[in-house]
Amino acid sequence: MSGERLLDIVGLRGGYAAADEIVKGADLHVGCGEIVALIGPNGAGKSTLLKLIAGLLRPSSGRVVFKAGDVAGRGAPEISRAGLSFVPQERNIFGTLTVAENLEMGGYLEARQARQRQAELYQRFPMLAEKRRAAARTLSGGQRQILAMAVALMNRPDLLLLDEPTAGLSPRAAEELFDTIVGLNRGGISILMVEQNALEALEVSTRAYVLVQGRPEREGRAAELAADPTVRDLFLGGRAGQVAGRSSGTTQQETGGNP
Repeated sequence: MSGERLLDIVGLRGGYAAADEIVKGADLHVGCGEIVALIGPNGAGKSTLLKLIAGLLRPSSGRVVFKAGDVAGRGAPEISRAGLSFVPQERNIFGTLTVAENLEMGGYLEARQARQRQAELYQRFPMLAEKRRAAARTLSGGQRQILAMAVALMNRPDLLLLDEPTAGLSPRAAEELFDTIVGLNRGGISILMVEQNALEALEVSTRAYVLVQGRPEREGRAAELAADPTVRDLFLGGRAGQVAGRSSGTTQQETGGNP
């Protein structure tokens, strides 16, 4: 795994209005090849932080350095073209459109390569190929999340922002989705993930930040945070964190290039 930083957030502030500052001076980074988790209590500003990074909200101050260029304040399409894709928690697919049509919508920025990319994603996710003509609303919760991530992958991102990817899923579906996230990471995509299932998120992450009141209060290796008594008591319900198995940890990427 390269130690090169892909994303650097420095002193980022902002919210949904000028007088509504939810993120209050956040500093964090994502290295090439990492899965980084953002955990913390409800209302800590985790989802807002992702939206500020992705260009859906305009920061009031601070820097968002992506691949050595400051993209703070730029619009979402420009940031997406630079190689950063965002998967929101809600309204992340078009329910009345087919699976194929959703993927076509995701590829609008690179229309000339959309058909080839679509074929690659069908190979990567056979379920989508089988259901390509089905309306997206007919998919199960886990299948809809796979589709939402596939839509974001149409533009071949270097960094994927995931907002609560397992929200509302059964434990089995959530486990399968985490496996998918690890597979994408091993294929060359770095991931910054907001997740309420904190223990499970730490199991698949390289590092993590604990966000409290709009800024990171703790950071470190995922295994260390999972075992930390304070973090465990506050955010993991007192459960001991045993980080192994699926975790990307410090292992090297197993395959080259984006899936």
